This record gives sequence, C-alpha cells and structure tokens, in this order.
Amino acid sequence: MNARILLFAKAPVAGRVKTRLIPTLGADGAARLARRMLSRTLSAARASGIAVELCGDPDPACWGPLSFGISLSVQGDGDLGQRLAHAASRTIERGQAALLIGADCPGLDAAHLRAAAAALEAVDAVIHPAEDGGYVLLGLRRFHSSLFEDIAWSSDQVARQTIARVEALGWSLEVRDTLRDIDEPDDLGALPPELRPVTAIAGADTAR
Repeated sequence: MNARILLFAKAPVAGRVKTRLIPTLGADGAARLARRMLSRTLSAARASGIAVELCGDPDPACWGPLSFGISLSVQGDGDLGQRLAHAASRTIERGQAALLIGADCPGLDAAHLRAAAAALEAVDAVIHPAEDGGYVLLGLRRFHSSLFEDIAWSSDQVARQTIARVEALGWSLEVRDTLRDIDEPDDLGALPPELRPVTAIAGADTAR
C-alpha cells in the first residue's frame, strides 16, 4: 500500500503541551516529556519504512532538529476535526492511504504502523483505539468528511463515534488492539523506563 503517516503534534514548548501533566511535572517537565515522546514517535515512523509527514502547530519548519529529514506541513486553521480532515483528504486525493497519528502513545511502534498500512490493502479503514476512548491511529484509503465532523474530541466517545461513522458509510473496517495514550498524571506509570520522568514538582514520585 502506498501510504503516508501524518503525525499531528504541537511544538514541545513549555506551557503549550501536555498541560494536564503540568500540575505533576511542571511546565518545563511536561514539555521535556512531550519532546521525548515526539522524538520516539518520529523514530518509530521513520523505522516503519512508510513516508512520514509532520503536521505541526505552529509551522514545524522552525522546530529545530526534531523536524529534519521528513516532509513538513502546517496543521492550519479550524478545530481538530477540520485539521485532520484537511490532511487526510489531500493525502488520499494524491493516491496515498493516510495514517493519522499523534505523539502521545509510546506503544505505537514501527510494527503497528506497518501492520496498519498493510491492513489498508484489504479494508477501507483501520483504527487503533486508545484506552481513554480516543484513538491513537486512524488509517484511511477513502475519505469522507463525516469521520471528522461533530466528533466529541478529547472525550471517551471519539473512537466509538468514529467507528460508528465508518460503519454508517458501509466501509470495511479493521479494529486493532487498544493502546494507551499518555495524557494524565495517572498515565505516567505506563511510560517505558527510558521516558519516565526522574523528578516531578511537589516531590511526587511519578517514576514508580
């Protein structure tokens, strides 16, 4: 399958990323973790052998070394659904399947990405749900705007609503294993050892 990974991420700037982790890690600590997770996700994407595009907020051309060696684009205006839809539609229009991912799931590795791309040889859509009810990957070889409109983003309904929309279209769908995003303080214990924060503010032990 001729596919492209579309990695959606914010610049890892203190105070702008991983804001739900700031009470535990502090703004600088949350930004450092975001940067390390972004680097890990980029490495996995490159290792998959699939074309990679970093869709950044703001323009990733100014992010520095993390953005080197891959295609870069700006997410653009609109809510998350509109930005995802724009990236997916232009990718599919040029004859590539779209693999939409973020940088919040350390468990999403090169093997998952290759398997999702391979699944799109046989099905119209593939999804890796997240434990919190979102999704960590949505792969599409066809586009329809309903997959991104009126979705309760940042809620536990995102994967369920997206699956229902795919089924309503009559498309074939493969639901793959559920993975864990790192968004809340309770998620920090699920980080692999090399990503775990060593210290946190207020003496909290987040490395256990």
